[in-house]
Amino acid sequence: MTHSSRQLFGTDGIRGVAGEFPLTYESTFAIGQALGHDLRHSQAQPRVVIGQDTRESSAWIADRVTLGLAAAGVTVESAGVITTPGVAFLARSRGMAAGVVVSASHNPWTDNGIKVFSGDGYKLPDARELAIEQEIFALLETPNSESGGVAAASLPGDASLREAYIHWLAHSVATDLSRMRVLVDCANGAATAEAPGLFRALGVKAEFLHSAPNGKNINQQCGALHPATVADAVAARRGEFDLGITFDGDADRALFSDALGNVVNGDAVLLIAGRDMQARGTLVGNTIVATTMSNMGLEVALKRSGIAMLRANVGDKYVLEEMLKTGATLGGEQSGHILFRDGDATTGDGLLTALRLMEVMARSGKSLAELAGDMKVFPQTIRNVRVREKVPFAQVPAVQQAIANAERELDGNGRVVVRYSGTEALARVMVEAESEEKMRALAGGIAEVIREKLGA
Repeated sequence: MTHSSRQLFGTDGIRGVAGEFPLTYESTFAIGQALGHDLRHSQAQPRVVIGQDTRESSAWIADRVTLGLAAAGVTVESAGVITTPGVAFLARSRGMAAGVVVSASHNPWTDNGIKVFSGDGYKLPDARELAIEQEIFALLETPNSESGGVAAASLPGDASLREAYIHWLAHSVATDLSRMRVLVDCANGAATAEAPGLFRALGVKAEFLHSAPNGKNINQQCGALHPATVADAVAARRGEFDLGITFDGDADRALFSDALGNVVNGDAVLLIAGRDMQARGTLVGNTIVATTMSNMGLEVALKRSGIAMLRANVGDKYVLEEMLKTGATLGGEQSGHILFRDGDATTGDGLLTALRLMEVMARSGKSLAELAGDMKVFPQTIRNVRVREKVPFAQVPAVQQAIANAERELDGNGRVVVRYSGTEALARVMVEAESEEKMRALAGGIAEVIREKLGA
């Protein structure tokens, strides 16, 4: 059974409902075994580090993957509960053949996932995922005597692995942060295992919310999916905190709140970090990489500082690709995935992002609101139009004309992005303009033409 495109691996590893294919008792063992065979091709005695988030299902899935790896002759070290970027760090700093993370990031607790980093700390290339996937299907077709074995007792997580990661993060900070007062939302996820120790080590005055995981409360009305939760808590205790920080379930991203309780998203973080890195001479090419979702207000504010902004497709994988291609040292998404390439990090890291933001505040003596104060967020609307079929817009003159007319009217003070949804029969019309009124009129006009020519 061969497949030419990946069926199990999506843009961020394998995801699904825990207990259902591809995350069953059998398939998780096969995933470990297939990965083990892949690693044995290039190394005689590969070592792998595995870590997990706080979901109820993460422990048994990690156990099954570990047994599968061991069956293929791979030595496994468990870091226990640890953030996704923590595993990437351990993979590359400890000479591991790979790092495996059991987590479904911001998804609900009933979901889970398996993510793999290669020994260099980067996510696996698509071609390698496809090869592993084909072997998983082959293994599942031949009944395996070993896979039915009783699960070994869970490997206890080696706390020294987690400590090494916290130590690395703490040592990346060159500024005194002991005057910072922060309120931190750990999303009842992986950050609960590291954030308290890290902030304590740096002398940061921190209070923690949602840091009592019970296996079922990860991301529940908290964390980076609900940034208003920490923002409202900061606002309610006005004057007590300099900022609020909120992580997602596996802490590879972070969002923030200023001292008054206003949410500060990834666009603002890119602006603040970009200007700071430019001033310190570490912003290669005076360029940052954002995505098609980043607000035009970010582009305008960066331009004022002489910083160019490139746009990649949505997904931290694509941001990283563009960064590696252009040599850019800063990139990220509005959702809070920020990639710093001026140090050793190879993936988005919410804890690192929080430290970098606090460093800029401490060095400049400015509040978060002041640092992002001149970014004027352009009003943005997205209109969805159901279509009969996804005809390339270039082949529909009336649609091309409507887009051209809107762009002429905006005259550089706004943006039009018209694209089809990747998963549904929808055309998406995104318009940003300086006024709500103009934005609505232009988006409505283009949507109307699409409905007339292609509407279902």
